Amino acid sequence: MTRKTLAGGLLLSLLAVTAALTMRHSPATDAARAGTAVDASNFVSHITNPWLPYRPGSRWVYRGIKDGQDQIDVVKATHRTKLIEGVTCTAVSDIATHNGTVLERTTDWYAQDTAGNVWYFGERTAAYENGHIDRSGSWQAGVHGARPGIFMNAHPAVGDTHRQEYLRGEAEDQYWLVDLHQHASVPYGTFHHAALTLEWSRLEPNVIDRKLYVRGIGDVSEVSAQGPRETAFLISFRHP
Repeated sequence: MTRKTLAGGLLLSLLAVTAALTMRHSPATDAARAGTAVDASNFVSHITNPWLPYRPGSRWVYRGIKDGQDQIDVVKATHRTKLIEGVTCTAVSDIATHNGTVLERTTDWYAQDTAGNVWYFGERTAAYENGHIDRSGSWQAGVHGARPGIFMNAHPAVGDTHRQEYLRGEAEDQYWLVDLHQHASVPYGTFHHAALTLEWSRLEPNVIDRKLYVRGIGDVSEVSAQGPRETAFLISFRHP
Protein backbone atom coordinates (compact mmCIF):
# COMPACT_ATOMS: atom_id res chain seq x y z
CA MET A 1 0.00 0.00 0.00
CA THR A 2 1.42 3.38 -1.00
CA ARG A 3 1.50 6.32 1.37
CA LYS A 4 -1.03 8.14 -0.84
CA THR A 5 -3.43 5.20 -0.78
CA LEU A 6 -3.05 4.85 2.98
CA ALA A 7 -3.74 8.56 3.50
CA GLY A 8 -6.77 8.40 1.22
CA GLY A 9 -8.10 5.35 3.02
CA LEU A 10 -7.69 6.99 6.41
CA LEU A 11 -9.43 10.18 5.28
CA LEU A 12 -12.29 8.20 3.76
CA SER A 13 -12.64 6.17 6.97
CA LEU A 14 -12.70 9.40 9.01
CA LEU A 15 -15.41 10.83 6.75
CA ALA A 16 -17.49 7.67 7.08
CA VAL A 17 -17.19 7.55 10.88
CA THR A 18 -17.92 11.26 11.32
CA ALA A 19 -20.91 11.05 8.99
CA ALA A 20 -22.26 8.07 10.90
CA LEU A 21 -21.96 9.95 14.19
CA THR A 22 -23.70 13.09 12.91
CA MET A 23 -26.34 11.67 10.55
CA ARG A 24 -29.99 12.60 10.94
CA HIS A 25 -32.51 9.78 10.74
CA SER A 26 -35.80 9.85 8.84
CA PRO A 27 -38.04 7.15 7.29
CA ALA A 28 -36.55 7.94 3.88
CA THR A 29 -33.00 7.77 5.28
CA ASP A 30 -33.63 4.45 6.97
CA ALA A 31 -35.35 2.95 3.92
CA ALA A 32 -32.51 3.96 1.60
CA ARG A 33 -29.87 2.65 4.00
CA ALA A 34 -31.67 -0.66 4.54
CA GLY A 35 -32.18 -1.17 0.82
CA THR A 36 -35.89 -1.92 1.27
CA ALA A 37 -38.19 -2.13 -1.73
CA VAL A 38 -39.34 1.16 -3.22
CA ASP A 39 -43.02 2.00 -2.67
CA ALA A 40 -44.06 3.84 -5.84
CA SER A 41 -47.05 5.36 -4.04
CA ASN A 42 -44.61 7.43 -1.97
CA PHE A 43 -43.38 9.34 -5.03
CA VAL A 44 -44.75 12.30 -6.97
CA SER A 45 -44.53 13.01 -10.70
CA HIS A 46 -42.57 16.29 -10.53
CA ILE A 47 -39.42 17.50 -8.78
CA THR A 48 -39.98 20.68 -6.79
CA ASN A 49 -37.06 20.48 -4.32
CA PRO A 50 -35.42 23.96 -4.58
CA TRP A 51 -31.94 22.58 -3.88
CA LEU A 52 -32.12 20.31 -6.92
CA PRO A 53 -34.74 22.02 -9.14
CA TYR A 54 -34.94 19.60 -12.06
CA ARG A 55 -37.97 21.25 -13.65
CA PRO A 56 -38.28 20.24 -17.34
CA GLY A 57 -36.78 22.92 -19.56
CA SER A 58 -34.13 23.98 -17.03
CA ARG A 59 -30.56 24.22 -18.31
CA TRP A 60 -27.21 24.53 -16.52
CA VAL A 61 -23.85 25.16 -18.23
CA TYR A 62 -20.54 24.54 -16.45
CA ARG A 63 -16.93 25.24 -17.39
CA GLY A 64 -14.16 23.18 -15.85
CA ILE A 65 -11.37 20.65 -16.11
CA LYS A 66 -11.44 16.85 -16.18
CA ASP A 67 -8.70 14.40 -17.16
CA GLY A 68 -6.44 17.37 -17.83
CA GLN A 69 -8.76 18.85 -20.46
CA ASP A 70 -10.85 22.00 -20.46
CA GLN A 71 -14.49 21.10 -20.93
CA ILE A 72 -18.00 22.51 -21.13
CA ASP A 73 -20.73 20.53 -19.41
CA VAL A 74 -24.37 21.16 -20.40
CA VAL A 75 -27.06 19.74 -18.11
CA LYS A 76 -30.74 19.79 -19.11
CA ALA A 77 -33.82 18.64 -17.23
CA THR A 78 -35.87 17.15 -20.05
CA HIS A 79 -39.56 16.46 -20.53
CA ARG A 80 -38.73 12.77 -20.96
CA THR A 81 -39.55 10.33 -18.19
CA LYS A 82 -38.74 6.72 -17.45
CA LEU A 83 -40.72 4.29 -15.29
CA ILE A 84 -38.30 2.60 -12.88
CA GLU A 85 -39.63 0.26 -10.20
CA GLY A 86 -43.06 1.82 -10.76
CA VAL A 87 -41.74 5.35 -10.16
CA THR A 88 -41.96 8.06 -12.84
CA CYS A 89 -38.44 9.48 -13.07
CA THR A 90 -37.34 12.71 -14.76
CA ALA A 91 -34.58 12.24 -17.36
CA VAL A 92 -31.70 14.70 -16.99
CA SER A 93 -29.27 14.99 -19.89
CA ASP A 94 -25.58 15.72 -19.19
CA ILE A 95 -23.19 16.24 -22.12
CA ALA A 96 -19.50 17.12 -21.64
CA THR A 97 -17.48 18.46 -24.58
CA HIS A 98 -13.94 19.65 -25.32
CA ASN A 99 -13.57 22.06 -28.24
CA GLY A 100 -16.90 20.83 -29.57
CA THR A 101 -16.01 17.13 -29.32
CA VAL A 102 -18.25 15.04 -27.08
CA LEU A 103 -16.30 13.46 -24.23
CA GLU A 104 -19.18 11.96 -22.29
CA ARG A 105 -22.93 11.69 -22.72
CA THR A 106 -25.11 10.72 -19.77
CA THR A 107 -28.79 10.45 -18.94
CA ASP A 108 -29.62 10.42 -15.23
CA TRP A 109 -33.00 9.54 -13.71
CA TYR A 110 -34.35 11.33 -10.64
CA ALA A 111 -37.65 11.29 -8.74
CA GLN A 112 -39.04 13.07 -5.70
CA ASP A 113 -40.86 11.41 -2.83
CA THR A 114 -43.91 12.85 -1.08
CA ALA A 115 -41.70 14.36 1.64
CA GLY A 116 -39.71 16.32 -0.94
CA ASN A 117 -36.50 14.24 -0.96
CA VAL A 118 -34.93 13.73 -4.41
CA TRP A 119 -33.88 10.17 -5.20
CA TYR A 120 -31.43 8.93 -7.83
CA PHE A 121 -32.69 5.90 -9.79
CA GLY A 122 -29.85 5.33 -12.24
CA GLU A 123 -27.87 6.54 -15.21
CA ARG A 124 -27.00 5.56 -18.74
CA THR A 125 -23.53 6.83 -19.53
CA ALA A 126 -21.12 6.68 -22.46
CA ALA A 127 -17.57 8.06 -22.43
CA TYR A 128 -15.80 8.47 -25.79
CA GLU A 129 -12.05 8.05 -26.22
CA ASN A 130 -9.93 6.99 -29.21
CA GLY A 131 -12.94 5.63 -31.04
CA HIS A 132 -14.05 3.51 -28.09
CA ILE A 133 -17.18 3.84 -25.97
CA ASP A 134 -16.98 3.09 -22.26
CA ARG A 135 -20.35 2.44 -20.63
CA SER A 136 -19.04 1.40 -17.22
CA GLY A 137 -20.85 3.12 -14.38
CA SER A 138 -24.26 2.71 -16.00
CA TRP A 139 -26.88 1.27 -13.67
CA GLN A 140 -30.63 1.20 -13.05
CA ALA A 141 -32.50 0.58 -9.83
CA GLY A 142 -34.01 -2.90 -9.74
CA VAL A 143 -31.55 -4.36 -12.26
CA HIS A 144 -28.83 -6.76 -11.06
CA GLY A 145 -29.48 -5.79 -7.45
CA ALA A 146 -29.05 -2.03 -7.97
CA ARG A 147 -30.90 0.23 -5.53
CA PRO A 148 -31.82 3.93 -5.66
CA GLY A 149 -30.47 6.40 -3.15
CA ILE A 150 -31.26 9.85 -1.83
CA PHE A 151 -29.49 12.64 -3.71
CA MET A 152 -30.83 15.64 -1.79
CA ASN A 153 -33.05 15.99 1.27
CA ALA A 154 -36.18 18.11 1.22
CA HIS A 155 -34.82 20.24 4.06
CA PRO A 156 -31.02 19.92 4.05
CA ALA A 157 -29.35 20.07 7.45
CA VAL A 158 -25.80 19.65 8.66
CA GLY A 159 -25.23 15.96 9.31
CA ASP A 160 -27.33 14.65 6.43
CA THR A 161 -25.58 11.65 4.93
CA HIS A 162 -26.88 9.26 2.31
CA ARG A 163 -25.88 6.60 -0.14
CA GLN A 164 -26.81 8.22 -3.45
CA GLU A 165 -26.67 5.05 -5.53
CA TYR A 166 -25.87 1.39 -5.20
CA LEU A 167 -24.73 -1.24 -7.64
CA ARG A 168 -21.96 -3.24 -6.02
CA GLY A 169 -18.64 -2.61 -7.71
CA GLU A 170 -20.09 -0.09 -10.18
CA ALA A 171 -22.00 2.71 -8.43
CA GLU A 172 -21.45 3.39 -4.72
CA ASP A 173 -21.36 7.19 -4.29
CA GLN A 174 -22.21 8.72 -0.91
CA TYR A 175 -22.53 12.27 0.35
CA TRP A 176 -22.29 14.14 3.63
CA LEU A 177 -23.70 17.65 4.08
CA VAL A 178 -21.29 19.62 6.27
CA ASP A 179 -22.38 23.30 6.07
CA LEU A 180 -25.29 25.49 4.98
CA HIS A 181 -23.59 28.89 5.05
CA GLN A 182 -20.77 28.60 2.54
CA HIS A 183 -19.64 31.48 0.31
CA ALA A 184 -19.78 30.55 -3.38
CA SER A 185 -18.36 32.70 -6.14
CA VAL A 186 -18.69 31.33 -9.68
CA PRO A 187 -18.99 32.99 -13.12
CA TYR A 188 -22.80 32.89 -12.83
CA GLY A 189 -22.87 34.82 -9.54
CA THR A 190 -21.92 35.13 -5.88
CA PHE A 191 -23.89 33.46 -3.09
CA HIS A 192 -23.57 33.47 0.70
CA HIS A 193 -25.72 30.59 1.89
CA ALA A 194 -24.61 27.64 -0.20
CA ALA A 195 -24.87 24.06 1.06
CA LEU A 196 -21.54 22.23 1.09
CA THR A 197 -21.40 18.49 0.56
CA LEU A 198 -18.49 16.08 0.41
CA GLU A 199 -18.91 13.10 -1.91
CA TRP A 200 -16.91 9.92 -2.05
CA SER A 201 -17.05 6.23 -2.97
CA ARG A 202 -15.25 3.21 -1.60
CA LEU A 203 -14.53 2.32 -5.23
CA GLU A 204 -12.22 5.37 -5.46
CA PRO A 205 -10.79 5.75 -1.95
CA ASN A 206 -8.40 8.53 -2.98
CA VAL A 207 -11.10 10.75 -4.51
CA ILE A 208 -13.25 13.20 -2.56
CA ASP A 209 -15.35 15.90 -4.24
CA ARG A 210 -16.53 19.17 -2.73
CA LYS A 211 -19.86 20.43 -4.09
CA LEU A 212 -21.80 23.63 -3.43
CA TYR A 213 -25.58 23.88 -3.89
CA VAL A 214 -27.62 27.08 -3.94
CA ARG A 215 -31.34 27.18 -3.25
CA GLY A 216 -33.32 27.79 -6.44
CA ILE A 217 -30.39 26.86 -8.68
CA GLY A 218 -28.85 23.58 -7.58
CA ASP A 219 -25.20 22.63 -8.04
CA VAL A 220 -23.03 25.70 -8.73
CA SER A 221 -19.53 24.38 -8.07
CA GLU A 222 -17.67 21.05 -8.00
CA VAL A 223 -13.99 20.87 -7.01
CA SER A 224 -11.89 17.83 -6.16
CA ALA A 225 -10.79 18.01 -2.52
CA GLN A 226 -8.58 14.97 -2.97
CA GLY A 227 -7.54 13.01 -6.05
CA PRO A 228 -7.07 14.05 -9.69
CA ARG A 229 -7.81 17.72 -10.33
CA GLU A 230 -11.38 18.21 -11.50
CA THR A 231 -13.44 21.39 -11.48
CA ALA A 232 -16.82 22.58 -12.72
CA PHE A 233 -18.19 26.09 -12.20
CA LEU A 234 -21.64 27.30 -13.23
CA ILE A 235 -21.49 29.89 -16.01
CA SER A 236 -25.19 30.06 -16.99
CA PHE A 237 -28.56 28.88 -15.75
CA ARG A 238 -32.03 28.97 -17.26
CA HIS A 239 -35.18 28.03 -15.36
CA PRO A 240 -38.57 28.06 -17.16
